[in-house]
Amino acid sequence: MRLLLVEDDEPLAQGLAGSLRLGGYTVDWVGTGSHADAALAVTAYDAVVLDLNLPDKDGLILLRGWRERGQRMPVLILSARDEIEDRVKGLDLGADDYLIKPFVVSELEARLRVLIRRTQAGLVDNLVRVGSLVLDLSARRAHLGGQDMPLTGKEFALLQILALKAGQVLPKEQLISRLSDFEQDMSANALDILIHRLRKKLEGSDLGLRTLRGFGCVLEQQR
Repeated sequence: MRLLLVEDDEPLAQGLAGSLRLGGYTVDWVGTGSHADAALAVTAYDAVVLDLNLPDKDGLILLRGWRERGQRMPVLILSARDEIEDRVKGLDLGADDYLIKPFVVSELEARLRVLIRRTQAGLVDNLVRVGSLVLDLSARRAHLGGQDMPLTGKEFALLQILALKAGQVLPKEQLISRLSDFEQDMSANALDILIHRLRKKLEGSDLGLRTLRGFGCVLEQQR
């Protein structure tokens, strides 16, 4: 699981990130709202832990912007603001949970597990958005730049795997293993053909598929 920790208190952030990594999470830490926006633009996170008192942006304004842009990853607010009005406003603006500082790390981890389980079960959102790409996991349909993107079943399965981990390099062995549930005779050559077909269909958009020899493949936004 990959988490984005948005917290400007460096000692707290380093300690929390260390604890979460020991718990098996991959954690990216940023200390400002601008850096959080930049990270979310290129990486699909399983959840975000958000402080409200950031040096450049109020966390509630940041959260409202994410939801208005259609970013539906689970967000757990972690804040010293303990007034009921703050908690209600945070939840109304789209937070999935609200934990008050000081806190116990084990409780935070338990709350994250609940949020991530809900997302994986499709109870939070069945749409995956990366740049101009929208995948409807329920209807198994794709839209690119507001237009239908015709895909075969195997192409959709591969694009879904890559989109859920956009910005991360996924080893080919992992892709083959995941796709083998969909197509039992998946091979390295068949995967290369799928990647080539998807790359062609993404041409002219803000997204691209990049293959790193010896490492794997990544879906990323073009600069």
